[in-house]
Amino acid sequence: MLDWNDLRYFLAVARTGSTLSAGRSLRVSQTTVARRVSALEQALDLVLFDRLQSGYVLTPAGEALVPQAEQVEGAIAVFADSAAGQARDLKGTVRLTTQEIYAITVLAPLLRDLHELHPDIRIELDTSDELRDLASGGADIALRTEIQPSGAGLVGRKIAADSWTVYCSKSYAAKHGKPRRPRDLQGHTLIGGGGEGVWRIYGAWLRQHALEESVVIHHDSPTGLLSAVRSGFGIAVLPCFIADGESDLIRCMPPVHGEERGLWLMTHERLRHTPRVRAVLDFLGERLQHAARASLSALV
Repeated sequence: MLDWNDLRYFLAVARTGSTLSAGRSLRVSQTTVARRVSALEQALDLVLFDRLQSGYVLTPAGEALVPQAEQVEGAIAVFADSAAGQARDLKGTVRLTTQEIYAITVLAPLLRDLHELHPDIRIELDTSDELRDLASGGADIALRTEIQPSGAGLVGRKIAADSWTVYCSKSYAAKHGKPRRPRDLQGHTLIGGGGEGVWRIYGAWLRQHALEESVVIHHDSPTGLLSAVRSGFGIAVLPCFIADGESDLIRCMPPVHGEERGLWLMTHERLRHTPRVRAVLDFLGERLQHAARASLSALV
C-alpha cells in the first residue's frame, strides 16, 4: 500500500538530487531516505530515480509524478494550517445564559469538566432573569425552557421535557410522611413562589386543589424553592430534571400537567460553526442528554 508520507522523501530527493541532502533537509538519516524512496517505488511498481555515482536523477516516470506529488504536498499543508487554525480558535470567551437553578446544579460539574478538556475556553455564565437575545449578541449559548424556541436564526436541541412535580426531602418525609396525591398535601408545609413564570402555573395548581393557604413561605426563584426543600423546611414543586438528580430529595407524585415545555440548548446560526462555541455546545449537549436519559432510567 502507498504510504503518503513517502511523497515527502520523493520530493526531497527530486529537489536536492541526493539522499544525503534530502536527509539533512528532513532531519533523518540518509539510509531512511533511501529506504522510503525504494518503498515508494515498490508500492507504485515504478522506477522513479536512476541511481548514479553523482546522485539520484529522476526518470521520465518520476518527472511526470513530481507535479502531482507537489499538489498532495500543498493539500496537506492547507489541511495542517486549517487544523492548526481550529485548534487556535478553541480558546476565548463563550457567553452562556441560563437560569440560576441550572447553573448551580447540573451545569456546575459539567463546566468543571469542560474546563479540564478545553482549558483555553473561558465561560461567562449569565444567570440573570432577563431573557438574553441570541440574535442580537446578548449571549452565545442559552440553556433555557421554552415551549418551542422562537426567534430568527436560532438553532439547538431539546435536552429534556421541562416537567415539574412535588418534592420533599428524605428528612421531611421521615418526620411528616410522604404525600402521594394532591389531597394528601393538606396539613403539610408548602413552599410557594419560584418566580413569575413558575408561580403562574404552580399557584394555579395550588388554588385548584385548595392548597394555597398552606403556603408558609414564598421564594422568588426556583433556586429558593430548591434550597428550602433541601433544608427539610417543606414541600414544593421543582423541575424533575434537577430534583431527580438530588440524592436527598423524594419525588412525591407524577409530574404536574401544564404547558408542554422543554429544556433547550441553543445558539444562533451565525455562531454554530465557531470552533469554541461548537465545542461547548457539543460537550454540554452530550452530557446533558446523558443526564436526562439517566434520570428517566432511574424512574423505570
